[in-house]
Amino acid sequence: MDISVIVPLYNEAESLPHLYEWIARVMKENKFSYEVISVNDGSTDESWDVIRQLQGDKAQGAKGVVRGICFRRNYGKSAALYCGFKAAQGDVVITMDADLQDSPDEIPELYRMITEEGYDLVSGWKQKRYDNALTKNLPSKLFNATARRVTGIQLHDMNCGLKAYRLEVVKNIEVFSEMHRYIPYLAKNAGFTRIGEKVVQHRKREFGTSKFGLNRFVNGYLDLMTLWFLNKFGKQPMHFFGLVGSLMFFIGFIAIIVVGSMKLYALAHHVQAMLVGVNPYFHISILMMILGCMLFLAGFLAEIIIRNSPSRNDYLIREEI
Repeated sequence: MDISVIVPLYNEAESLPHLYEWIARVMKENKFSYEVISVNDGSTDESWDVIRQLQGDKAQGAKGVVRGICFRRNYGKSAALYCGFKAAQGDVVITMDADLQDSPDEIPELYRMITEEGYDLVSGWKQKRYDNALTKNLPSKLFNATARRVTGIQLHDMNCGLKAYRLEVVKNIEVFSEMHRYIPYLAKNAGFTRIGEKVVQHRKREFGTSKFGLNRFVNGYLDLMTLWFLNKFGKQPMHFFGLVGSLMFFIGFIAIIVVGSMKLYALAHHVQAMLVGVNPYFHISILMMILGCMLFLAGFLAEIIIRNSPSRNDYLIREEI
């Protein structure tokens, strides 16, 4: 099979028939064998009924297969993509949103970039957007600038839903929590470094309303920090917690020696000095030593947990001869 198209959706019953018809037309024109995997993320409208109807519609053509996955409740886009990736069988996997803002006409060029130019992943870039400039465009630019700096991946629109992947990529990454925003970073961390970008058309939403609020930008920054930490210290947490903890303990220990020495010097020279117990530097020093010990122990316990993890020696092997 040439292409698997994965469509995560939530309450998009009105858009689905138009999207399926559009995808089928593009696939037929380019003579692709394909499957469309719709992942219904706990929709409360008739989305699943529409998918059932489309699945039984033979008008999609002999080379096209319609498949559906339905969650019992809303789990989020990452969960939908995870299940879609697990079910995908095509040589190239395309992800796109169900709201008709992503154009299926981009699929042939995305497929060509993967199969002919050798990219592992190609991300869409909605250079001209039709979203609200204040609530979406500006925060998106700030978000992507931060993501480029932290991840080292020079993509203008990392969170674009329209992406193409080599099948091997989606089978070797795990999308969880709300990490769908950083799939290129997950791929890079897994060793898939040929990551490209393509300017794609952004269309105005025809039906329904957006399912994402401003909280996604706050959550996005927190998830980015999580991924950065896991990539850098995930296998060796003691290198972070042990270093920071030891440094804090050492500084606190030196500080408490200085406080004690100043008190002894004052007593030896019969100079009035503040009681050690009421000296704020004494309490700060003790606090730093306690925090240093706690961080060191956190790193030590994390190392023990990782040592007993069944995935501690999971490495991606590209080839054996």
